Amino acid sequence: MNEALALIARGTEEILKRDELERRLETGRPLRIKAGFDPTAPDLHLGHTVLLNKMRQFQDLGHQVIFLIGDFTGMIGDPTGKNVTRKPLTREDVLANAETYAEQVYKVLDRSKTELRFNSEWFGAMSAADIIRLAGQHTVARMLERDDFAKRYAAQQSIAIHEFLYPLVQGYDSVALKCDVELGGTDQKFNLLMGRGLQENAGQAPQIVITMPLLEGLDGVNKMSKSLGNYIGINEPAKDIFGKTMSISDDLMWRWFELLSFSKSLTDIGDMKLAVSKQLANPRDYKLELAYELTARFHSASVADEILAGWHAMRSGAVPTDIAIHTIHATAEGIRLPAVLREIALAASGAEATRKIKERAVKVDEVVIDDPGFLVFPGGNHLLQLGKRGYARVYVEALPPS
Repeated sequence: MNEALALIARGTEEILKRDELERRLETGRPLRIKAGFDPTAPDLHLGHTVLLNKMRQFQDLGHQVIFLIGDFTGMIGDPTGKNVTRKPLTREDVLANAETYAEQVYKVLDRSKTELRFNSEWFGAMSAADIIRLAGQHTVARMLERDDFAKRYAAQQSIAIHEFLYPLVQGYDSVALKCDVELGGTDQKFNLLMGRGLQENAGQAPQIVITMPLLEGLDGVNKMSKSLGNYIGINEPAKDIFGKTMSISDDLMWRWFELLSFSKSLTDIGDMKLAVSKQLANPRDYKLELAYELTARFHSASVADEILAGWHAMRSGAVPTDIAIHTIHATAEGIRLPAVLREIALAASGAEATRKIKERAVKVDEVVIDDPGFLVFPGGNHLLQLGKRGYARVYVEALPPS
């Protein structure tokens, strides 16, 4: 029991309520664990896998995991954290994205032990009267206690009626699936607690709510997001997963180990931190282990072996020892790679840097970069190469507050 609780609690932000979770675990029956994902984009990134990893841990403990694709809620649009009404997705967009989700999740979850569901199964069969009865179980005043709704209301920004339905619809998913536990990000707490209330109204034991932190992206500051460009997609090429992981700061590495690694226990991570603090180990070597693990998970061990061997071969080969060292500054949003190359004089101009990048003549940490929009974030320590002989070591510091 203690070992199971320790594994479940690893990396969590909050467990509501822990005593209820303990009592249900004591029964010995497999619990029903649910996490819902709205298919708002075709690809998942490492931030999404924080929940998937926790689901996999529940699977390894013998519990029933439900991966719920919100094909119905996706057409409403989750208002969480938004200061304007989101444009609902079309049914076609939702179904196309949902199809890719169903395959990607099995890079983490055990396919044979995963119950894949769509919430259109029950909402598609509901009548208008059923939806009205569901809406009658909550009040506008309670909805306005939600932080994002409260801020928009105070600022006299519009809130569409259908946005109030989203938490109710997500909460009802737990009723339909008879969930014991629901997982979600810290920003989903209001919606997760809604499920508890609706389950009680339906005569069910209310679910335990487990919130997980939002994974910081490559910049180490903002949550991982495609819109910010600070993400690693789980369907990205293996070399990109490896190279981008190697680009993160040493401090962020520990956070990623805790939330993303299956191979390192919390005790292991503590020992690694201690070794680095006493200068008995190089944090780069641990980052290599993390990059290898993530690459192997989303591709294969043989592919990760090949990339790691290539990385070591390049490190021991032609990289000169007398590399110029530069310190540059960047905002939390990052600085574009062409600007970095221009600032450290590896390229004479931004236009030349852009051209060289498109020609695949530029490497960052020994990984070819062909996107001029590639961002470098504060906290990083990078080896840059342009052509065969242009090398520079770059330390990126955050701009001081103005």
